Amino acid sequence: MILHTEQIEPRSGYRLFVRFNNGVSGEIDLSGELWGEMFAPLKDPELFATARQDSVMRTVVWSNGADLAPEFLLDLLNRQSRAAA
Repeated sequence: MILHTEQIEPRSGYRLFVRFNNGVSGEIDLSGELWGEMFAPLKDPELFATARQDSVMRTVVWSNGADLAPEFLLDLLNRQSRAAA
């Protein structure tokens, strides 16, 4: 099975709620990932709030062209979940 997102909800504090096609879902804190040419602009809360699911690739995309792979997001969710436990 190829991993992809099924639902994306941008939330305050640079967080995304993501539901994956493998049944896993949760809130991911992206505040530590917003650096570099494509991602630093997402520190603007209005731009961050443009997060949506790409209808073709079924990953997270923003209006400035930034995108994140589902595998990266799932790994980050798992790491953050373990750290919080």
